[in-house]
Formats: sequence, structure tokens, C-alpha cells
Amino acid sequence: MGCSSSLPDRAPSGRSAGLNSEGIGAADAKNLKVKLVLLGDSGVGKSCIVLRFVRGQFDPTSKVTVGASFLSQTIALQDSTTVKFEIWDTAGQERYAALAPLYYRGAGVAVVVYDITSPESFTKAQYWVKELQKHGSADIVMALVGNKADLQDRREVPAQDGIDYAEKNGMFFIETSAKTADNINLLFEEIAKRLPRPALL
Repeated sequence: MGCSSSLPDRAPSGRSAGLNSEGIGAADAKNLKVKLVLLGDSGVGKSCIVLRFVRGQFDPTSKVTVGASFLSQTIALQDSTTVKFEIWDTAGQERYAALAPLYYRGAGVAVVVYDITSPESFTKAQYWVKELQKHGSADIVMALVGNKADLQDRREVPAQDGIDYAEKNGMFFIETSAKTADNINLLFEEIAKRLPRPALL
């Protein structure tokens, strides 16, 4: 499931201008812009999470993402800070794995997604975390997301496994359901709260 049929294949030219090497830019201390990349196995629901967050939609018949898709969304925090997420949704199929560094290089945020009904996807998530630790920005904000939380009766990855792995790797953990929208907005709000704020000049 891709949930990406209505997303463009690539960013408009110049869209990422203004981002520094850590993937976080700012017009001022209250208006942040951050490059966010989603990583994870094919079919875990990365595109569904993005589509639910940006458009409030869920499409169970959508196509698998090819290459990567781009979308942006701005949220406002309680302290009146705004954060514009420039979101790169990468393809999960093995044949596209070599392209992933093109998207996570320079990212300020990485969201690593697995399917709670698929132990294999949890193993793949751990692979992506290791790749980010080796090749990602030093201060990248990382989130581990167990998606498809609506499928409790088919769960094969205990929530505690996700919690433990996230804690060991300096990430925060959350379970979501793109289908029901459970915790989708909370995921991005929690990311926004964890972003380093630029120093005031």
C-alpha cells in the first residue's frame, strides 16, 4: 500500500533552499523549516501517514511509492512557533534502497516506520536506524513509529520492543494508525517540539 497516488514524484526545484546542512532552516526563531525523511519497509504505511497528516485522507487502494514523493505541511505549536515540514517519503522496496541516502542526507528529521503486524518490517526499521547513525546528520531528530495500530488482533511486534529499541538509540517512540488517524498529528507535534531552535542573534 503506497497512499501516494496523489503525491508528486519529486520536489519543485528550489523547494529545499534555505536549509542548512542539518536540514533545519529558519526565517527567525519562531518560524522553522525542516527536511523530514520517512524510511521503512515497503507496505508499512509511510505514504499513508504522510497523506493523513497533510490532507487528512486515507486511501486503502493507493499504489506503492516509486522512488520518492514530496509534500509539505506547516504546523503551529502552543508557543506560537511554526514548523514547516518538507517531507520526503521514500520507496520501501529493496531495489530503491540505494537511493535512500539521497533523501536522508541533510535531513533534520527521520521517521522510521514499521508495521506492528510484521516482525520483518521491525528488523528493517532497525537497519535504517543503523544507516542513519552512520550516515545521517549528527543531531538528526529520529522517531520510531509502529504503524497499523488499528490491527491489534494481528499484532506481532510488542509495543515494549519498540519502546526499548527507541530508548537504546536516542529516539522517541509512538504507535500510529494512518487508517484511523490515531496519533498521526501527535507524531509530528512531538517531532516539532524536539527540533533544535536556532540561537537568537
